[in-house]
Amino acid sequence: MKQKGGVKVLIAILVILIIVAGAVLAYKITQDKDNQEVVAEENNVLTAVVDEKEVQIFNGNDRPIAVMIDNHDDAWPQAGLQKAYMVYEIIVEGGETRLMALFKGADDVEKIGPVRSARHYFVDYAMENDAIYVHFGESPQASSDIKKYSIDEIDGISEDGTTFWRVKDKAAPHNAVTSMENLIQSAKNKKYKMTSNEESVLNYVTDEVNLEDGQGAVSVTIPHSQLQTVSYEYDEENKVYERFARKEAQVDWDTDEPITVKNIIITFCDNYTLSDAENKGRQGLKNIGTFDGYYITNGKAIKIKCIKNARDEKTVYQDLNGNEIDVNDGNTFVHICPTDADVEIEAPVTPETTNNTSSIE
Repeated sequence: MKQKGGVKVLIAILVILIIVAGAVLAYKITQDKDNQEVVAEENNVLTAVVDEKEVQIFNGNDRPIAVMIDNHDDAWPQAGLQKAYMVYEIIVEGGETRLMALFKGADDVEKIGPVRSARHYFVDYAMENDAIYVHFGESPQASSDIKKYSIDEIDGISEDGTTFWRVKDKAAPHNAVTSMENLIQSAKNKKYKMTSNEESVLNYVTDEVNLEDGQGAVSVTIPHSQLQTVSYEYDEENKVYERFARKEAQVDWDTDEPITVKNIIITFCDNYTLSDAENKGRQGLKNIGTFDGYYITNGKAIKIKCIKNARDEKTVYQDLNGNEIDVNDGNTFVHICPTDADVEIEAPVTPETTNNTSSIE
């Protein structure tokens, strides 16, 4: 009898051990599954973070600041252009052009300029970028439009003497400069809004845009007038274009480094001479409507349409199928030139190439 009782006890102990072992195994399996789910969830989060890369050239909610830059050859070289996310080049009187450089979150730019006076059609592009408009003087038409559209402006003529300063290595009027720190302080003093939730004019993307169906564009020549011709030469290694004006390489004032550009946009629309009391040959611009153009990046070019429906509305840049173009995450120069400008775009020279230059039809 004692033997049978011992066997029963042993069996009971084994049964208990089996149950405990099963419970432990089940717990471990459950924990492993939970751990796997946690790891999978973490991996999904990391993948999402990688997939949702942020555009670097236009991010944050700092309000853009647009600065009028002198482009007379006595003003060369200029300061700050390389740190602008976008630069517009448009004709002014005498066949000269002027630049408007846009900065966003670039409060480390210690010198910008030379700064020159406002022209009324540049106000359109300051508005479409929701930018504070910076200039040193203004034409009568610009003065009128700045008031009409209630533009937040910083005018060097009326500043207190600390926002702008004049340098000694250039002669007036080509020697007035400023800095982002000074401009930000001036804007705050004027109680302008310093943030903006407006989206960028251009549809920047983080994936590389290579314009696979585009024509080759290793050299680009843009004649704004008989006086001012701009050209770009493609640096294939760095995937940027080096800028030239009147056959002279454009470099930074302080660093002497070449001015390089990731994206080039050309818009063809006509300018005309204003008839006003000052009779200085100032220009107007027929920039409302739909215009032909080019988008150029990474050694390729495509034809586009440039659509601006009102002075204070954003320009929309579309391919010929009506889709808004994707633009590489990098700085952009926008050239607005006459419809009859003989723009030349050259493809790489190959043994099969006989005529590698084309212009818009």
